Amino acid sequence: MQKEILHFKEIGEAHRFRGTLLILHGLFGSLDNWQTVARTLAEIYHVVLADLRNHGRSFRAESMSYPEMAADVAHLIEYLQPLRTTVVGHSMGGKVAMQLAADFPNHLQKLVVIDIAPRAYPPHHQHILEGLNAIPLDKLQSRQQAEEILSHYVDLPSIRQFLLKNLYRTEDNRFTWRFHLPVITREIQQIGAPLTYSQPINIPALFVKGERSSYITDEDAVQIANIFPHSQLITIPNASHWVHAEQPTALIKALHTFVAL
Repeated sequence: MQKEILHFKEIGEAHRFRGTLLILHGLFGSLDNWQTVARTLAEIYHVVLADLRNHGRSFRAESMSYPEMAADVAHLIEYLQPLRTTVVGHSMGGKVAMQLAADFPNHLQKLVVIDIAPRAYPPHHQHILEGLNAIPLDKLQSRQQAEEILSHYVDLPSIRQFLLKNLYRTEDNRFTWRFHLPVITREIQQIGAPLTYSQPINIPALFVKGERSSYITDEDAVQIANIFPHSQLITIPNASHWVHAEQPTALIKALHTFVAL
């Protein structure tokens, strides 16, 4: 059976000869989260935004290991056949990008990882999963009702709005999620799994840390340097984990500088 291709969107196709930036979103996200940044980058580059498996409009699957998700992205790259590919991944997407570099090093020329390290992370989204699973989709009357339920589990309005961007009505006027919630709930331990690799990864890599984020520690910086000997780590001021949403101009500048090297 032919392998399915991830749902994707291309912007700036005319700049394909300048190189391609393939952007991967994080957990509970979709390619829509990167549209604003992508439009600016597409003034210079060919930009491809992708929905990872069980997210957005991509296919549903019963497992979510990083080797599997990296293989999905490799298949997309083989389908698109871009020139001089730089893969950019945020959070979970950053782990997928690292795994791609480990398993398919010939599929990309450069790597950008935003606010995630190669190590294992303990599950820390349980309150979000509890809140999402508490929303009765079959009885839900409005988005406002969904936000009210979610507010008992997720304090920050910005995070609730981010999650609820995935809630939509089907053609028969029922509510459902863009992400595959049952599988994400079941496989959440896999989302925290570490990078698997057999030797140092020599692809040029840029790691980006949000100044106010705790996802990349000093100990992580040592591990990153050991696994990715041709990497650099920079910090974006006044940014938390959501670097692309909070400091898009600084991130875009850093991407331009790195890709142009």
